[in-house]
Amino acid sequence: MRARTKARKRALDVLFESEARREDPLEVLAQRQEMADAPPVSGYAAMLVTGVAEHQERIDEILTEHSEGWSVPRMPAVDRAVLRIGLYELLWVDEIDDPVAITEAVELARTLSTDDSPRFVNGVLGRISDIAEHLRPGLRLTGPVSAESPAPAPEDQASE
Repeated sequence: MRARTKARKRALDVLFESEARREDPLEVLAQRQEMADAPPVSGYAAMLVTGVAEHQERIDEILTEHSEGWSVPRMPAVDRAVLRIGLYELLWVDEIDDPVAITEAVELARTLSTDDSPRFVNGVLGRISDIAEHLRPGLRLTGPVSAESPAPAPEDQASE
């Protein structure tokens, strides 16, 4: 499994766990980074969790607008986390091409969610990708981000 694919899966685990425990994703992330016996959290996974947490309100607004009949709270929890990660990559991470972000999100849904989830995730992210240039914030996370690099400091990330 490629490093970024593993990082997306780990970010999904953290986001899913934080929601299930009703805890802040950044606190769960910090807990996971401190645990010696837990799988490591790469810099890319930490960046995804941090980005989703910082932009979650805007991400959820966009998902609500483009998920055709599904409110974000009504979505299966895994699909919700997958869509948040995929949308964050679509709109805020320059170095990930839109088709890659969508394909990776669909594969996570195929592996971890319901039989209908891959098609749902593909449809929502595909619709958003078609208009992504109009939705992207003025400043985006740029530069190389590797699976091993530390999460960017908040002042280094794009803000809305």
